[in-house]
Amino acid sequence: MDLLPADTTLDERDRSATVAVLPIGSCEQHGPHLPLTTDTVVAATLTAEIADVYPVRRLPPITFSCSHEHAAWPGTVSISATTLVAVVHDIAASLRRAGVAQLVLVNGHGGNYVLGNVVQEASLGPLRMALFPGEADWEAARAAAGLETSAVTDMHAGELETSILLHAHPHLVRPHFERADEVADDRPHLLSRGLQAYSESGVVGRPSRASAPKGRDLLASLVRSFAAHL
Repeated sequence: MDLLPADTTLDERDRSATVAVLPIGSCEQHGPHLPLTTDTVVAATLTAEIADVYPVRRLPPITFSCSHEHAAWPGTVSISATTLVAVVHDIAASLRRAGVAQLVLVNGHGGNYVLGNVVQEASLGPLRMALFPGEADWEAARAAAGLETSAVTDMHAGELETSILLHAHPHLVRPHFERADEVADDRPHLLSRGLQAYSESGVVGRPSRASAPKGRDLLASLVRSFAAHL
């Protein structure tokens, strides 16, 4: 699967889509077994599958976002919430000038809290937005895929993310992911202290429970859920 769209200007002209889909990822640690670009890969993969089913314009991903809680580990790069908002607003304005009426933000990083406010404000126009997947979409996908760990336990680089990569991009998953489990359900001061206060490896979850079939079913459920947002 290509993580970047390969459409030409003629393809976009003929499609004449009025809804664009923008994947937003991050560049942050994902333990010893997943790449720094995991959130970007997940968001771009989901966006590609959505574009195969629905009449939308698929955009290339934003690859940096708000990953400050992961700063203790090498490789993590963040931008400010202010910068992320400005980039999304600039993209939205450009799309609006090109005739696109609506924009869906496909968010792959849970720390991008500010995107909820961006979508909330956009409900007043002139270009309306949606944020996907929502909490209910993720929960439905977990149930459909038969994930064994809860959303609380499976916070980062665990069963869900490892399963999606095992299905869609298995070459990106490092060996011995089955031994990378680390559980830290109690994280009361995550925002102020960072993830390093609760995890030695950067993993919060059980990647040992991951499988490619679970990843396939997760993505299929999310693609079905997208219809309501569209």
